[in-house]
Amino acid sequence: MRYYHTPDTLFVRGTFRAASTGISGGIRDTATIFNHTVPADWSHDEPKKEIARIAALAGYGTDTVGLLTAVPMPNLCVLQYDFITVFITAGMREHPPHAAGTINIIVCSSEGMTDSALLETIMVASEAKAEAMIGLGRDVGTPTDAVVAACEGEVRHQYAGRIAEPGRRVRDAVLKGVPEALRRYESGTVTEPAFFIYSRFKGEHWVAWSPHDCPYYPCHFEGQRCDFCYCPFYPCKDETLGEWAESSSNGRVWNCSGCTLLHVPAVADYVRENPDAPLKELKLFYQKQKRD
Repeated sequence: MRYYHTPDTLFVRGTFRAASTGISGGIRDTATIFNHTVPADWSHDEPKKEIARIAALAGYGTDTVGLLTAVPMPNLCVLQYDFITVFITAGMREHPPHAAGTINIIVCSSEGMTDSALLETIMVASEAKAEAMIGLGRDVGTPTDAVVAACEGEVRHQYAGRIAEPGRRVRDAVLKGVPEALRRYESGTVTEPAFFIYSRFKGEHWVAWSPHDCPYYPCHFEGQRCDFCYCPFYPCKDETLGEWAESSSNGRVWNCSGCTLLHVPAVADYVRENPDAPLKELKLFYQKQKRD
C-alpha cells in the first residue's frame, strides 16, 4: 500500500480486494481508493461522474473506488496500528440540520482477508464510529457516511469481528480517529493531515507524530528529511534495506530502523514529485545521485 494526498484528494494505491458502501460500492479488485473534497456548494446530482472525473484527472482510469466529502483534506487523520491503517475525514454541523455532514472511513490491511471479513470490517468500523459519536454526545452519523475496507496479500484472516486481530485494531483506530477528525474540522485551524501510530513503547498508547520540532531529530543524520518518517513502503521486505526480527510477542516483525533511503533529501523530493514510483525506481535514483 502507498498513499499520498493533494490539497483536495487522498489517494491510496495498491493491489487491493476492497468492499465499499460508497458511490458505486460493492466488492471488487482495485488499484486505487480515494477520498476527494468537493466544494460546499457542490451539486449532488451526478456523484458517479465526479468520481470518474477525479480518477481520470489523476490518470487512474476506471479501476478505482472513490468517496466524496466536503471536509477539507488537511483535516484528514491517518492512524496506523500494526498491519491496519485507517484514514478518516469527519465533519458534522453543530446547528440544525444536525445530521448534515460526512464521515468517511477507509480501512486498509496489509494482510489479506476473506470477502466476508472485509464486510465484517465495515460493520466493526461503523459500530466504532457510532460508539465514538455517542461518547461525544452527537448523533451516530450522517446520511452520507461511507466506509471502505481493503486488503492486500495472501488471505490470513477469515474473520474481522471486534475481538479478532483485524477488528480489534480497526475498532481502536476508529474510536481514536473519529473524535480527532471532528476536533480538527471544527477547530478550523489545521493546515496538514495528522498521523497517529499505535505504540507499545512504555505501555500501549496512541502517539501523534509530527515532522516539526521532533525531539529525536536527527535520528539518522544531520540534514535528513522527515517527510516519510513512517515509510509508505513498510514493510517492504527488501533485505538490502531491512531484516526480519523477533518481536516481543514471539512473532516476527520487519525491522528497517537502519534504512535511510527516504530520509535522503533528493529521494524525498523525488517521492513527492512521483508518488507512484516503486521502491526499485527509488533505489536506482539514489544510486545515480551517489554516482553524480
